[in-house]
Amino acid sequence: MTDHGVKYPYFRLNIVPVVLSLANPPWQREVWLCPDEVESLDHVVHVLFDDFCDADDPQRYLGVCLRTQEEVDLMAKLGAAFSTVSGAIAGGATDEAFLEHEGWAEVVAAAGRLAQAMVRNDQRALAMLDDAGHRWPDG
Repeated sequence: MTDHGVKYPYFRLNIVPVVLSLANPPWQREVWLCPDEVESLDHVVHVLFDDFCDADDPQRYLGVCLRTQEEVDLMAKLGAAFSTVSGAIAGGATDEAFLEHEGWAEVVAAAGRLAQAMVRNDQRALAMLDDAGHRWPDG
């Protein structure tokens, strides 16, 4: 089966959930601040800035894991909002310090806009696959 719009859909499978978690303050408090959970802000940052994208400079990820120029632009806004907060907080700060920062609301809002675009675009890609006759599960 092919994916319409991205070269590495596996990258996207990592990016979408962390964008959704950045857009969800209750999730952040319940999961990131719980020592028994695996996901943390550090994990989110690595996915968005190091491992599967570069939220500071996402243009080169268009067609790789970002489907549209709108997603690139929204990822850049998310990266800028996060970098503003990160730059204002001392190194080694806790996840809670990030969540309490006055600029965190803009990070959440930027992630929400990006999440909406990514989910909408994934739904369109799924519809295109269905229209092309691909069915899941295969066989």
